[in-house]
Amino acid sequence: MRRYHVTTFGCQMNVHDSERIKGMLEGAGLGEAPDRDAADVLVFNTCTIREKADDRLVQHLHDARGRKERDPDLQVVVAGCWAESQREAIFREFPWVDAAVGPGRIGSLADAMRAEGDERGAFGSFDDFAADLPRRRERDFQAWLQLSMGCNSVCSYCIVPSVRGRERSRHPREVLAEARQLAAEGVTEIMLLGQNVNSYGRDLSPDERCTFAEMLRAVDAIDGISRIRFMSPHPKDMRGDVIAAMAESDAVCNQLHLPLQSGSTRVLKRMRRTYDQGRYLDLVARLRDAMPDIALTTDVIVGFPGESDADFEDTLDVYEQVGFDHAFTFIYSPRRGTEAAAFEDQVADEVKHERLERLVDVVQRHAAARNAALVGTTQEVLSEGPSRTDPGVFRGKTRGNKTALFTPAAPAGSVVSMVVEESTSQTLRGRILSPVVA
Repeated sequence: MRRYHVTTFGCQMNVHDSERIKGMLEGAGLGEAPDRDAADVLVFNTCTIREKADDRLVQHLHDARGRKERDPDLQVVVAGCWAESQREAIFREFPWVDAAVGPGRIGSLADAMRAEGDERGAFGSFDDFAADLPRRRERDFQAWLQLSMGCNSVCSYCIVPSVRGRERSRHPREVLAEARQLAAEGVTEIMLLGQNVNSYGRDLSPDERCTFAEMLRAVDAIDGISRIRFMSPHPKDMRGDVIAAMAESDAVCNQLHLPLQSGSTRVLKRMRRTYDQGRYLDLVARLRDAMPDIALTTDVIVGFPGESDADFEDTLDVYEQVGFDHAFTFIYSPRRGTEAAAFEDQVADEVKHERLERLVDVVQRHAAARNAALVGTTQEVLSEGPSRTDPGVFRGKTRGNKTALFTPAAPAGSVVSMVVEESTSQTLRGRILSPVVA
């Protein structure tokens, strides 16, 4: 049996797409290899939102070139956003790549792998949802559920709309049918996915339209689904009906990833984020009024073109006011074809790195404090099985999406009550009281 290995870069949507790629390859008779060295087919499902992701991928491709020189039968396949962005140059600059498909053409992967010449590439169409393809899930009790594809926002730094197209919503009937099927298969936790989930349904015809708030309530009503999360919302579309649906739906977790990007109103305007500092802080206040125990995480970019010392201090100030549970922090990276890449007032690299270090210190301090406040409380934890570093300790996630380490053992997929005894900025640690759901 020929074997494949998929390496995934980037966001949760790419992880979802990789599950579909695995499902198609296994449907074609391939088995999964434990690592790249044991594979006959190497698939790289790519991200291009930042330069660092591009650099990592190119290194992997050069490593694959060395293997292919030793084993000409090895197939090298590139999928995803980077493939779409490089569609004109990929086979010219990386001639050892055998096939490439954009994120909207994943269903064409098998045809591209069998083809020759220009037919080895499938790009430029965003009509088909990867959610309609076979899948191979990592865990039996957790699943991704795609609501939409693409993005209609025009953030000046972001390449996503050009590589994933404009926003297209799946029909509610299809989404709910998949959700019910997942529940029937034993899935208890669902992650709803879209580039901007809370604008879901607006592109559908009036007689088919379903708002994101209505979708949350509909999935919440499905028997067997006990946890619902979603990624990613845009602050501009986080409206009162969504907040109410989150607060009133038993299965929706008390956790939200709410990208900030910058705390400076001036920088947010240049980013074309369509909200300002005051509007963001007001949104946080409304979320915490509705859900006092909500865990908030965010994204922050430092060194955006023209960001002054005062702008960066605004970002630190907003972070201090909100007291996020955690953040993904990034140095601004110009992306070809975006508006911000052409701005002349780029920030010096040494300034970017100094600001990132200061921001990370603030992030870690608040993360440690938010976790320390949970010591002594009892948390519901969904077990994911043994810890990667210590098989005697089990790991899982709280409803607030905190990583929990606990003893004694609990089978993967079981839900337990854990008394929090210790904490760090990254984890909670404790002991099980009793099973909540076997």
